[in-house]
Amino acid sequence: MIETTQRQAPLASGWRAELCDFARFVWRPRLSPRWPRRAMPPLAADWLGGLQWRRALRWVLLLWLCNFLVLGPLAAGAASQAGAEHRFDPMQIPWLLALVWAPIVEELIFRLGMRRPGAALWLLPSFLTLAWYGRDIWVTGFLALSLLLVTLTRPIPRAVRHADGSQPTVVAGARQPLLPGIRWSWRWNRRFVRAFPWVFHLLTLGFAGLHLFNFKSVAAPLWLWPMLVLPQWVTGLALGWLRVRGGMGLAMLVHAGFNAGPLLVVWAVMSLAP
Repeated sequence: MIETTQRQAPLASGWRAELCDFARFVWRPRLSPRWPRRAMPPLAADWLGGLQWRRALRWVLLLWLCNFLVLGPLAAGAASQAGAEHRFDPMQIPWLLALVWAPIVEELIFRLGMRRPGAALWLLPSFLTLAWYGRDIWVTGFLALSLLLVTLTRPIPRAVRHADGSQPTVVAGARQPLLPGIRWSWRWNRRFVRAFPWVFHLLTLGFAGLHLFNFKSVAAPLWLWPMLVLPQWVTGLALGWLRVRGGMGLAMLVHAGFNAGPLLVVWAVMSLAP
């Protein structure tokens, strides 16, 4: 896991402070500082330590508001001009895909490596298999098994010397990843920290570009294509910031909440006017 050692002032709390920090982060992405987390092992803290339901709810509501009022109409207008037909069938609402599968898998692909590049590299074969074969049950199981192997740890044996000069006792010390090579050396950590702004924005653009596959056909010039995924790009910026500041669990929770918005609107419209 990438951690920086520079001492910085803690982040101010509050809605306005978070908006200002998000704007500064997008302009200049940095890995530190982080929001306070629950006291637990570092690996668990990266997933669960930063979960805050109130923070997740207000960012879900903000993203809904921005997309329904501004970004969504722009993307819809661009899709209409481009003659792009959406693959989403409103008669078959993919609740499981949107609320469970997509938040977990997409966050693993595009946001896990922002703080754990070594783990993301170990999972790369699973990601490529997923991209090639699609959402097959066996492929998803392969990804889950790979993630389990990455997250498992083992205690490092440590010899404790006794004051009386007797035979040292071997006890369990700190824990390290079960698979070798996941933790990067300090030299590679420093290189990753310097390159992090590029990593963050490239992963965010990749996340937005992936959603071009939501359209069956796009008969438009290339300059119009970014408008089709403008909501996903802005949402990806927010999710990446939440992942770096709060952890994977917070990013997944906001992702699932964001996906629930359009599905609830479609469900409500179909229920009221079938």
